Amino acid sequence: MVTVALCQMRCVVGDIAGNTRRMAAFARAARDQGADLIAFPELAITGYPPEDLLLRADFVRRARVAVEGLAAQCPDIDMLVGLPWAEDGRLYNAVAWVHAGAIADLYRKQVLPNYGVFDERRYFVAGGAPLVRAVAGSAIGVTICEDLWEPGPVARAVAAGAAIVINVNASPYHRDKDRLRLEVAAARVLESGATLAYVNMVGGQDELVFDGMSFVMNGQGETMARAAAFAEDLVIARFDATGTALPGPKATWPGDERSLYEALKLGLADYVERNGFETVVLGLSGGIDSAVTLALCRDALPHVTLHAVMMPSRYTQAMSIEDAQSEATALGLELAVVPIDTAYEALAGTLRQLWDGPGQALAAENLQARIRGTLLMTMANAKRGLVVVTSNKSELAVGYTTLYGDMAGGYAPLKDVFKTDVYALARYRNGLGPVIPERVLTRPPSAELRLDQKDSDSLPPYDTLDVVLARYIEQNWDADQLIASGFDEALVAEILRLVRSAEHKRRQAPIGTRVTSRAFGRDWRYPVTVSYEPPRM
Repeated sequence: MVTVALCQMRCVVGDIAGNTRRMAAFARAARDQGADLIAFPELAITGYPPEDLLLRADFVRRARVAVEGLAAQCPDIDMLVGLPWAEDGRLYNAVAWVHAGAIADLYRKQVLPNYGVFDERRYFVAGGAPLVRAVAGSAIGVTICEDLWEPGPVARAVAAGAAIVINVNASPYHRDKDRLRLEVAAARVLESGATLAYVNMVGGQDELVFDGMSFVMNGQGETMARAAAFAEDLVIARFDATGTALPGPKATWPGDERSLYEALKLGLADYVERNGFETVVLGLSGGIDSAVTLALCRDALPHVTLHAVMMPSRYTQAMSIEDAQSEATALGLELAVVPIDTAYEALAGTLRQLWDGPGQALAAENLQARIRGTLLMTMANAKRGLVVVTSNKSELAVGYTTLYGDMAGGYAPLKDVFKTDVYALARYRNGLGPVIPERVLTRPPSAELRLDQKDSDSLPPYDTLDVVLARYIEQNWDADQLIASGFDEALVAEILRLVRSAEHKRRQAPIGTRVTSRAFGRDWRYPVTVSYEPPRM
């Protein structure tokens, strides 16, 4: 029998020393529980993705020295440690097999993803050879992340004698990703007959969030053990002499709304913590987006000082102020109310001779938003804190947001969440304990920048808009496909025009947690200046 520990850990990009210390502690804990081998996530020693740090020779060198030091600290357990490996002028995404206090062997990733959020061919050269070693009488092969998504690497490991294949990962979350992973894993084990142990990273890194959910799958495609979602975990997996996985602990996938909320919490928490912010400032409007963002901040950041600021103007309805106060009170916060009419009149007066023109009405609306953004940024500067932005994906997609106004800030938790999903999150969060007034969920959404304004004055209904946007952005549907599916031709043309014309805003937007298969960020790279009009068939 062989015992393998799957170490689902939070790896911090660049913190080589800190990652090494924590890996040593996990290795000792695994050894004490009888593990013969411990597997860490992909590029665990550096964190993932290290991006252009990989272009620095000193960074790559320090990673190798750290793994050698880790090996010396833990000579009595085999380890699989992800690291960048420089050799003969080439850089590999590699796993070092540590045995008896030294690097005994090396596996080089064979399939380098270069799509979506991945850019590995910018840095790495692909390997081609399998790695199989015996541990406690069992032949164990190694693969890395994307190697699982094509048949070749697992097949080569099995052909080289592996009965168990360990796949180490830094696989970021998006909605439905867990189902996709399990389907791919099942395909590989059914093809090869091998038992699969899949270990994933957990935690937030800039816009990416890693959900964990490591697992063990037998050769029939049955899941035998599962780690926790969105939390560190050390899963002790046991295999008999034939490589067959024995039943182990099985955590449950948390479901759609809960997993989305947990992903947003984790992404926000790690961004704030890892960048050293102790104070967060947020503009609370009485609307749905800021209400959900406030709840996320309080839930994700219990030890951070959170300031909620309401900045009413002459167009702010009394119920908005009442609802904002209710939201703050429900979460144990004091609401600062800072009216902006005096500041607006002063700035409008200063510009009186200069801003007469066809866009003055829109400029007047945007001036209010920019006053609010300036106040929030100034407050955050004074408190050395972070402004958390409350905008959602629907608004950012069509440009229904103000540069240097409601876009001002450092992190946008809802950046990849469509408006309709914001409502679903609000209902989910209220199910844990009511913090958002029912009126906020039922009243028509409004920016309240002019008299009796409603979002529907400028945009299609969100339940229509979001379907078009999701198909266009995440599934690459074109206008013909959208029209053929039943959407009005003029409506489609206008939505796609709005998306194209808002690219300059998206380039200047703060980062936010990626939770869909295509977010505005690493995996959305459209030109700002472009004359292309998609053809109609």
